[in-house]
Amino acid sequence: MANLDLTALTGDYTIDAAHSTIGFTVRHAMVTNVKGKFTDFSGTLHLDGANPSASAASIDVKMESIDTGSADRDGHLKSADFFKIDEFPTMTFRSTKAESLGGDDYRITGDLEILGTTRPISIDLEFNGAAKDPFGNERVGFEGKAEILRSEWGLTWNAALETGGVLVSDKIKLNFDISAIKNA
Repeated sequence: MANLDLTALTGDYTIDAAHSTIGFTVRHAMVTNVKGKFTDFSGTLHLDGANPSASAASIDVKMESIDTGSADRDGHLKSADFFKIDEFPTMTFRSTKAESLGGDDYRITGDLEILGTTRPISIDLEFNGAAKDPFGNERVGFEGKAEILRSEWGLTWNAALETGGVLVSDKIKLNFDISAIKNA
């Protein structure tokens, strides 16, 4: 992608949720990873190819859309033990800073709000490219990752294991695969 003129990408984009993933991985019972995702989210990007630090992102995630492949586990995650979706139906991210790390690598920092608590996180992103799709839409793609401690947002429910340790790790790995369409 190094030969691409990034100034041509400058503009406002809408995240294409049908071709994007907002997911997570958490250690379960100290021995295995459980993966999940959110299936209902929306967001916008503002890209400034000439001045990446002027770029911005905004994402809203409907917490009821959590999907870990287990209806019972999803129900528990939606309950008062975890996300309290009746009281806090949406998780939000609002960027506060964007920076180029060189090559196709970027970092976006912003405020993540969960359960009414807002804390800063940094997401490392890789620019996957830009293309015109068969419908004439200008698309850009990014992959990203971040790690958070869920306890910092008040997500503290857990259960002790007989063998020592806990049922659910505090560390959560977030992963993003974002496809966005340039607004007309």
